[in-house]
Amino acid sequence: MDVKLGDRVFVVGPNACGKSNFLDVFRFLRDIAKPGGGLQKAVSERGGVSKIRCLSARRYPVIEIEVHLSEYSNHDPKWKYAIGIKQQKGGSNPPILSYERVWKDNEQILNRPNEQDDEDKLRKTQTHLEQINANVEFREIAKFFESVLYLHLVPQLLRYPDAFSGSGMSEDPFGRSFLERITKTSERTRKSRLTKIENTLRSVVPQLKHLTDIKDEMGVPHLEAVYEHWRPDAGKQREDQFSDGTLRLIGLFWSLLETDSLLLLEEPELSLNAAIIKKLPSLMHRMQRQKKRQIILTTHSADLLEDQGIGSEEILLLTPSPEGTKITPASSIDNVQYLLEGGLSIADAVLPLTKPSEINKLELHL
Repeated sequence: MDVKLGDRVFVVGPNACGKSNFLDVFRFLRDIAKPGGGLQKAVSERGGVSKIRCLSARRYPVIEIEVHLSEYSNHDPKWKYAIGIKQQKGGSNPPILSYERVWKDNEQILNRPNEQDDEDKLRKTQTHLEQINANVEFREIAKFFESVLYLHLVPQLLRYPDAFSGSGMSEDPFGRSFLERITKTSERTRKSRLTKIENTLRSVVPQLKHLTDIKDEMGVPHLEAVYEHWRPDAGKQREDQFSDGTLRLIGLFWSLLETDSLLLLEEPELSLNAAIIKKLPSLMHRMQRQKKRQIILTTHSADLLEDQGIGSEEILLLTPSPEGTKITPASSIDNVQYLLEGGLSIADAVLPLTKPSEINKLELHL
């Protein structure tokens, strides 16, 4: 597939078509570039090359990724980064580079493998992207990939982080260490963000006020807010008493305010009321303008896609086939354009195309 990504991208399609895999392309590049990461770790954490490559791929295929980076979506790319990865034949050999290439302003500044790589085969097990002494000329690319943020907050993990065994992921996409992230932010920035989040939440959770962070007697961080009700003295509640939807909104809004890096969101509509979901695109756009950041999200929600501010050029439709998934911008589908011109929403025009072809045969057999 080869697609252009704007400031905001909605990825839609049926279950198991590759929406999460699409987001994982950017996480994979992040895992190569980040400190303590690298090509071998990024591949092994995903179960090896056989788990990364397309299910319909032939034996020993080259996995290829090429990314063009520009300051703004309508500008020519300043950087291009391309990588090809293949599995060595036989045994448990590590994945190796088929190639690694970098362009700056259309001038190629890296082309591997080179003579040193051919003389020492182990060099092909590492990218120059992950090596500080090798990425000097294009470290800007490494810094960008390293800053990519993925979020799929699980409220139960945020409420009860100690109740779930296993080591936490370094990026913490599911919110296990979310409260620690808030605490580690400088006090001035932390208070400013929580105030903005509280003001935004007022429109969807009007009884919530005075959102703040505290630490208990053991030094454990918590979120706390006042929920107004009929009693004169409104009661304070902590995050373990917040609803799933409130926690997901707080996590989403904090992430939108946190950095100006690429933000990847997995089904942000989960646990939210339909009326709130309909407001998400405009809320995200409002916060997005403050940071001028790029957002790519997956969704199944008709409510979210009813927003009239969403253009067909912002929609990527994923369609599975026996030879892999096809990705099509909705703006290039004639029928979608006709329906939009007739006054229908993106949800009405695109989501019917995501239904499985055999859905009418779905039955429960006991």
